[in-house]
Amino acid sequence: MVLIGGLLYLVRHGAALPLYGSFRSEPEDLRSIPGILADAWAFRGRGIIQLGLLQLIATPVARVMCAMVAFALQRDWLYVSVTVIVLSVLVYSLLGGHP
Repeated sequence: MVLIGGLLYLVRHGAALPLYGSFRSEPEDLRSIPGILADAWAFRGRGIIQLGLLQLIATPVARVMCAMVAFALQRDWLYVSVTVIVLSVLVYSLLGGHP
């Protein structure tokens, strides 16, 4: 998905010269999940890239959550507690790591 978004972005904006002398962060619409979804739905390259990156971030989180549920169904409480700790560390790091 990131590759498709990157190719789409290059097709549409590949001739534009970058301005290396000034820093411009992401546009406001790409700083929230609803904005990313709206841009991806509108088939904009940057929105598709951001959606692909969100999928890459969500994959390990979903895997840990599924493992936690599977261990709970098996009543293996030691592994449930370990996966809860791992999930807590993942969520803490994704939220910026600020207390």
